Amino acid sequence: MHRILQFLVLSNLSLQGAEEPVDFNRDVRPLLNKNCTICHGGVKQAGEVSFIFREEALGKGESGKTVVVPGDPAASEMMRRIKSSDPDEKMPPPDDHPHGLEPDQIALLERWIKEGAKWGEHWSFQQPEEPPAPALKQAEWPKAELDKHVLAKLEAERLSPAPEATPAEWFRRVSLDLTGLPPSLEEWDAFHQAAAANPQAAMEATADRLLASPRFGERWAAMWLDLARYSDTTGFEKDPHRDIWPFRDWVIRAFNADMPFDQFTIKQLAGDLLENPAPDDLVATGFHRNTQNNTEGGSDDEEYRLAAVMDRTSTTWTAWNATTFACVQCHAHPYDPFPHADYYKFMAFFDNTEDSDLNGDFPRTKVASDPAQHAATQRLEVEIRKNRDDINKAALAIANKISGWTPVKATSSKASAGTGTLRQQEDGTFVAGGTNPTNTVFTIEVPAMRLGVLRVDILPGSDDPAKWTEFGAVITKLEIDRVLADGTRQPVKLKEVVSDFMAGPFEPNVTVQGGGGGFGDYPVLRGPRHGFFVVETVEDSPADARFEIRLKHGVTCNETQGCVLRKFRLSLSSDEQLPAFVMSPERAAVWTKHGELQQAYQAVPGTMMPVMQERHGEATRDTRLFIRGNRMTKDQSVAPAIPAITAAPPPKEGRLTRLDMAQWLVGKENPLAARVLANRLWAELFGIGIVETQEDFGSSGLPPANQPLLDHLALRLRDHHQWHIKPFLRELVLSASYRQSSKVSPVAASADPKNQWASRGPRQRLSAEMVRDQALLVSGLLSPKSFGPPVFPPQPEGVWRSVYSGASWKTSEGEDRYRRALYTYSKRTSGYPAFLTFDAPTRDVCSARRIATNTPLQALVTLNDPAYIEFAQAFAKRMAGSTPEERIAAGYRMLKLEDAPAPVVATLAKLHAEARADYEKTPAQSAKLAATPDEAAMVLVANTLLNSDIALNR
Repeated sequence: MHRILQFLVLSNLSLQGAEEPVDFNRDVRPLLNKNCTICHGGVKQAGEVSFIFREEALGKGESGKTVVVPGDPAASEMMRRIKSSDPDEKMPPPDDHPHGLEPDQIALLERWIKEGAKWGEHWSFQQPEEPPAPALKQAEWPKAELDKHVLAKLEAERLSPAPEATPAEWFRRVSLDLTGLPPSLEEWDAFHQAAAANPQAAMEATADRLLASPRFGERWAAMWLDLARYSDTTGFEKDPHRDIWPFRDWVIRAFNADMPFDQFTIKQLAGDLLENPAPDDLVATGFHRNTQNNTEGGSDDEEYRLAAVMDRTSTTWTAWNATTFACVQCHAHPYDPFPHADYYKFMAFFDNTEDSDLNGDFPRTKVASDPAQHAATQRLEVEIRKNRDDINKAALAIANKISGWTPVKATSSKASAGTGTLRQQEDGTFVAGGTNPTNTVFTIEVPAMRLGVLRVDILPGSDDPAKWTEFGAVITKLEIDRVLADGTRQPVKLKEVVSDFMAGPFEPNVTVQGGGGGFGDYPVLRGPRHGFFVVETVEDSPADARFEIRLKHGVTCNETQGCVLRKFRLSLSSDEQLPAFVMSPERAAVWTKHGELQQAYQAVPGTMMPVMQERHGEATRDTRLFIRGNRMTKDQSVAPAIPAITAAPPPKEGRLTRLDMAQWLVGKENPLAARVLANRLWAELFGIGIVETQEDFGSSGLPPANQPLLDHLALRLRDHHQWHIKPFLRELVLSASYRQSSKVSPVAASADPKNQWASRGPRQRLSAEMVRDQALLVSGLLSPKSFGPPVFPPQPEGVWRSVYSGASWKTSEGEDRYRRALYTYSKRTSGYPAFLTFDAPTRDVCSARRIATNTPLQALVTLNDPAYIEFAQAFAKRMAGSTPEERIAAGYRMLKLEDAPAPVVATLAKLHAEARADYEKTPAQSAKLAATPDEAAMVLVANTLLNSDIALNR
């Protein structure tokens, strides 16, 4: 027994004296990223060596020597190069790293190899695990489980929490954080009375009231719209108007309804693919139709379609996974283990939607003006699309059975205009050459025969599928004349066009009925297409007659280039089954029903907004890897897939869809989304994320300041609250961490300058939207009106200049002039100045984090902007009192909820007196602000209060 005890004691002493094992993520990866991966990473792999993947690091370089030999530093080429004194061999190269690695860093790498060169995935790619409850000294301080992890970090850093905030400080803070609006004095008085009796119950009741307020959704929608790059214009040079505000309203309603974030995600990314979509699920897909659209004449629609698809790919990874996935577009990720092909496999999820950078923003959905009609309108849309597809498929099934086609052998062929030519090759295909402008007509003469169906095969110019993305090819109108020997012309009446599949913005039947659009591929020809042109009556033709077939074009690609057929084949059939089918009464009834559905849909007033819509299986685009990210140099085809590093779900039968991807994104397999959202919500309240780089959780981002806290919050949000945001925010605002005073001690300021450890209560500036909304509320002007088209509040003259359009900023009248900031018209190329100056993004791209600045221009906005002068005028009238001092004290209390310090009142009273004296000397200037010099001076004081530190911070 004694021997056993002695052994245990000695073993324990031995363990205490042993060095802690090297941790790859903590110790080695930062060294490699800083010193090695710039040359040996995902972009550049000098000497065929990379330190991104373990198998590559343990492999052989260009020299044939093994880079890292686990357990044997001496045999590892990496260590030999690091220790070498030869400047041509030494790593890292002395020219780039003149100081080289420190001796302790070299020793660390050597010890890592000796211990087996154990690898480890970056912390963010590992599943979050609930951390154990920490041992605490101040065990009475926590009010929520999260507080324990905050306190454990503070105690580890030898810090103590700050005292609890005053009721007024917490009340103003939580009101602004949850609703984006400061509290009214009436709300404050009610809370103050309730808190006197039971502080905890009063705080809980306040949190519940604010979370239930319709203003909650408006505040939090602003955060999400930054990520969604929401704007009321399409961007780029022309930047014309786009009706997409129903998406903004959907986001507000979703937050107010506390829609679980997993449903919120799935509806936005794949609402069109749900089995039984709700009426608003198509509206939700507007998230990825906020991409920019280039309407400039001559721009390449396919280029900008792909730009939009790539933007959707990058935005999805930024918004949900906080990963710099865009880096993988041109090469493997420089720091994280994402191979180059991963980008295109994921891009394939978005590459098959119908939109194509068209000026009309096709496809769109109608949002009924009367909400009571919205559900029925959405059902009509779905029914019309399915009905039209069914109509085509019924005829296509018959057309595909036709055999015995007679290839057209032309007796003559010509192009109508320009220097264009049309000739038939030996294999029967027609090839257009020269210059064929938009309105070109191809005329082909062939011997007449008994005609039932004309088949047109539109062919790509190349036989290489990697080169099949060409300008579009659309037949706007097809006509056939039977020309008798004496020259008499007999038009052959065509009834229908049966297409190989239904895709794109055009109705194929207009090719034989007149009107715009036509049959073909638009705006890009992606591969062979074929259609069947069916006659009304199958008739014999005289032996000496001929057919004149005219293929007319009238559609432009990229606004300037004709979508003219460049290569095609024609075949004739005398088959009567298809003509009989399309001329049958049953077929006529089907078309009549389709017309009635369209009429019913057109009769509903509403707003058309762009949405996502998946192409049919037959129309699936071929997604290919772009060599070095260049869309013009395509490599192998890829299928939709999720990167393995992020715990991709197990394989399933068939092709993965956007719906599969969206479900994975918020599923338990993905280690990132819950952390990212929890971190973002924390940052909105505390002013900084636990991971400061909210946009980058990868190796190039900053590590979490408190990972146990982050993982706890992620699991709490995802698993306990089942992705419901409101109860999660309730926990945060009622926590001891959030309740702390924002006053910072010198010790905390030195140790935790950014407050990432939550060593004190949050104190941060109001967002751009909150600055305006607070001024509206305290001035008594704020309109409670929600939803609807964007509004145009006053802004400085001459700011808005829209090129290539007659659009102008027409200042809204009535209550629209005083709507919340969220409803202000957002123009990408000319944003609302008061928002841009306060760090609001232009929303050209996804913005995961607003970087706060403090420029003098901000003061110029709140002091001089015509809107803020108007707010100050109304605010001054609400500052009640019989003396200037009383009125100043009243205004201060409306903003701060506390009595104004005497020095503040005295300073502002002096400002009032001096301003009044000046205005008495300049009555014209005074009259611009108020009826009297005394009141004009009070407007100046009110304006000063709105521009003060107490107003602009929470």
